[in-house]
Amino acid sequence: MNKSILKSILYLIPVLLLCSAGAIAQKGSVKGNVIDGTDKNYLIGAIVEIKKLHQGTSTNENGVYQLKLTAGNYVLEVNYVGYEKYTKSITIEEEKEIKLNIILQRSQTELKTIVISAGKHEQKLEEVVVSMEVLKPSFIENTNQTSMETAAEQIPGVTVIDGQANIRGGSGFSYGAGSRVLILVDDLPLLAGDAGDAKWSFLPIENLEQVEVIKGASSALFGSSALNGVINLRTAFPTDSAQTNLSIYTGFYDTPADKSMKWWGDKTQMTSGINFSHREKIKNLDLTIGGHHLTEDGYRMGDNEERWRGNINLRYHFKKISGLNVGVALNTQRAGGYNYLIWQNDSSGAYLPLGGIDTLGSTASKYNTTRTYVDPSINYTGKHISYKLRSRYFITNNKNNTNQGSKAETYFVEFLTQYNYKNMLTLSGGMSSFSTHVTGDLFSSQSGKNNSIYLQGDLKYGKWNLSSGIRFENGEISGKSFDTEKLLRIGANYQAFKYTYVRASYGQGFRFPTIAEKFIQTRVGDIVIYPNDSLTIEKGSSIEIGIRQLFKVAKISGILDMSIFRQEYQDMMEFTFGMWGNPFTDPLYGLGFKSKNIGNTRIDGFEITLSGQGNIGKIKEECMGGITMIDPYQTDFLLSRDSSTNSSKANILKYRFKTMFKFDSETSYKNFAFGISARYYSFMENIDKVFEGVIPGVKNYRENNKSGEWVFDTRISYAIDKNLKFALIGKNIANNIYVTRPADMQAPRSYAAQLSFKF
Repeated sequence: MNKSILKSILYLIPVLLLCSAGAIAQKGSVKGNVIDGTDKNYLIGAIVEIKKLHQGTSTNENGVYQLKLTAGNYVLEVNYVGYEKYTKSITIEEEKEIKLNIILQRSQTELKTIVISAGKHEQKLEEVVVSMEVLKPSFIENTNQTSMETAAEQIPGVTVIDGQANIRGGSGFSYGAGSRVLILVDDLPLLAGDAGDAKWSFLPIENLEQVEVIKGASSALFGSSALNGVINLRTAFPTDSAQTNLSIYTGFYDTPADKSMKWWGDKTQMTSGINFSHREKIKNLDLTIGGHHLTEDGYRMGDNEERWRGNINLRYHFKKISGLNVGVALNTQRAGGYNYLIWQNDSSGAYLPLGGIDTLGSTASKYNTTRTYVDPSINYTGKHISYKLRSRYFITNNKNNTNQGSKAETYFVEFLTQYNYKNMLTLSGGMSSFSTHVTGDLFSSQSGKNNSIYLQGDLKYGKWNLSSGIRFENGEISGKSFDTEKLLRIGANYQAFKYTYVRASYGQGFRFPTIAEKFIQTRVGDIVIYPNDSLTIEKGSSIEIGIRQLFKVAKISGILDMSIFRQEYQDMMEFTFGMWGNPFTDPLYGLGFKSKNIGNTRIDGFEITLSGQGNIGKIKEECMGGITMIDPYQTDFLLSRDSSTNSSKANILKYRFKTMFKFDSETSYKNFAFGISARYYSFMENIDKVFEGVIPGVKNYRENNKSGEWVFDTRISYAIDKNLKFALIGKNIANNIYVTRPADMQAPRSYAAQLSFKF
């Protein structure tokens, strides 16, 4: 035999022996479910690892994990955000499978709050790098909220004035056009294509998991309109047990403290409605359906409303391809009523529209709207990587009695991929495209679009949580292109002590002008709103330093959060009063409002918030609240130029509350529960001077009410059994006379009775 061949055979013998040994060595396995120790639901995405080997997997959509290992002794470790770490020694035997179901206990030092919006993946609230608030669906149900607009008013630092949300004073008052706060439903934007405003009454509050609020510029992750923050409604999906919720309510408005305001005489202004939702797993299909109906007589003349809403959410999990699912969600609503803008005066006409009802000069208009969105999606979650293709078609059709109707269609699609390395590093990258087409009585056909790509990294290293991201986005409106925006975001969170987290963040934001602001001329009574085709992008940034302190006193656990912040805006857009029209042909000699880039502004402030829950003996307590104080001003202020149309000569931005206080508490004992909500708004120091000079009662009201506004709500409930609860709710229980913006008197005291079923 050739020596070289013999030598090669001798070299191959040990290699073949090793391969044979590997083939002979049989493997065993460990398999089971990871289960929530409180509600016994399966946990999806829990990390199951073998310590020291760095070999692991994650639970699938059915909460199942499986690891194949060679025979031997190992230490199994399981981690899931918001739960205590689980470890167990196991012994793997050849050709045998261990059945091991793992029960994880929720952390007792936290409020068990998990958020997704901060980085588009699950994180503990105390570990995120930005200020966030979370509103639970129990608050919306217990306080009998009929719209997310009123529910958002209880969130610390958040106000909603005539549908315009602002966070920490980031926006003023711009009726029906433009929002610096991006509204999302299940991570997809839901602002109207024409005016860029939120359709609050359309949001499906009957089927909520939770509401997540990001405070500060967030455009690096979410794009245009996230200039001042994000409000994300996350809808609920089925758990292992089917669940049906039904809430029926009816109520009425009491006589105002100033009896001259009661225009309805001996009649009773009623409100009634129903909310319904059902969630169920049917083999591999997740089914969620919901519905809502409201009939509202209104406390203002003509301000009646009726709306019907229905929604369905389907998600199918493929059995043969673990981690793959497809889904579609649909939400549709039809509503009719009146839009109300300005009172007749601050006394007997406080609840009457200026100009009367159904007249040419009326400041109230009758509307009928239909709104629908459809969300197809495809999602795949693997061991370390996931892919999401999500889209939304949103159409809103508004008709009214003033020949100012419009139809807006928007299309949004986003592809997102995420890579998770050992539950330490999460990389999120994606691209999105948004387009809108608008037609209507007010203008010829207009369109807009924008496209973006983004990348964000979140690193958990020891006691540090680090986050950074970048986004590129461009757009155009009716053929006019805007320069590509580059947006940055960076933040850090450090666990200084066992329950103390210190954070700092910087984020950039921007907002494209809306089609309404650039092209629409409309009027409310004799007040005209003029278009401004020369509007350009407004930009901004926010920086903050904060500390989150977790605490536990007896069996009460909670979070105390303190932060200082600065928000800056360049070319800020604000509705500004002036002579924009023709003095000979337009109403009020051409005087009116127009959206303008007013210059550069800054808002400095600090905020303290508190949330907690737990038991004191047999008493259960749950609370949330906070105080926000701001100093909003123009950095390039010129007295002669910038104060001529303002009610104040001081350098302060219009339509801001410098101090806001919010608090809600619910105390339960056995079958009874009692709750109270409080809100305080300081005096609005600066408004458009025209409101005081032209609209009756505005100046008089402001001169006599400079101490701010307090509002209190109360509720009491009795659980008849575990499935049935009866409640009485009182709003504005002190019957205060108050406004949140000039010439818009808020509701007097009202009462409602509610019956809730859960089965």
